Amino acid sequence: MSAINFPNPRTHEFAEWVAIGEYYYNARDIISFGGSLTTENLRNAYRRGIFPWHIDGFPLPWFCPQKRAILEFSELHIPKSLRKEWRKTDFTFTIDRDFRRVVENCAQAKRSDGGGTWITENFIESYVRFHESGAAHSVEVWDSSGALVGGLYGVDAGGVFCGESMFHRRSNASKFALLFLIEHLQQLGATWIDIQVMTPQFEILGAKEIERGEFLDKLAQTQTENFKLF
Repeated sequence: MSAINFPNPRTHEFAEWVAIGEYYYNARDIISFGGSLTTENLRNAYRRGIFPWHIDGFPLPWFCPQKRAILEFSELHIPKSLRKEWRKTDFTFTIDRDFRRVVENCAQAKRSDGGGTWITENFIESYVRFHESGAAHSVEVWDSSGALVGGLYGVDAGGVFCGESMFHRRSNASKFALLFLIEHLQQLGATWIDIQVMTPQFEILGAKEIERGEFLDKLAQTQTENFKLF
C-alpha cells in the first residue's frame, strides 16, 4: 500500500461544496480523498493536522477543517455540578489498558445528530495497529465492579493530543475521562488539545474555534517542544 502524498492544507483548492449521497459537505474542509488507513498514512496525516472520516459510498476523505476546535487548558470551564461529581467519583481511570474496547464502544455510541458512525471495522483495525505503534491512546473509566463504563481515544500528533471519540455507559463517565486526561497531560507540560470540530459538550467546557492557519501554526510550534504525552 503506497503512502499518500497529502496536499498542503494551507493552499488546497477544492470546490466549496461536494454532494455525497443526499448530503452536502464543505469540501474546503477536505484536503484529500482516497488511500489506505496504514499506520504510515495516519502518522503523516495527524502530524500535518489532517484526520480521516469515513463517509459511506465515497472515497475516504481526509479533513483539515477551516475552523478547528481546540481546548486550551487555561480556558477550561468545569460547571459547578460537574466539578462536584468529579470530586466525589469512585470511578477508576486507566490509560491504554483496553484500547480496542474503547474504540468499539465509541463506534456503538449514538451520535447527537442521529447519523451513523465513521468508525468502521476498517477504522477499528487500523487504529488498533496505530495504537500498537505507540501513536494512538485511550483512557478507560471503570466502575467499582470492574465494568468499563466510559472512555475516549485519540492520537498523539507529536506532543498534541488529537481527540477522536468518546463514549459513556454511566452518567458523566466520558466527561470524567476527559478531565482525567487533561490532568495527565498538564502534568507533562501540555497546554491544549485538538478536538477537531466543535460540539455543545466541549463548548460548555470552554473550547473555541480557531482558523485553520492558526491551528497549523500552533500545532507546528507545539511539536517543536517535544512533549512526551504517554
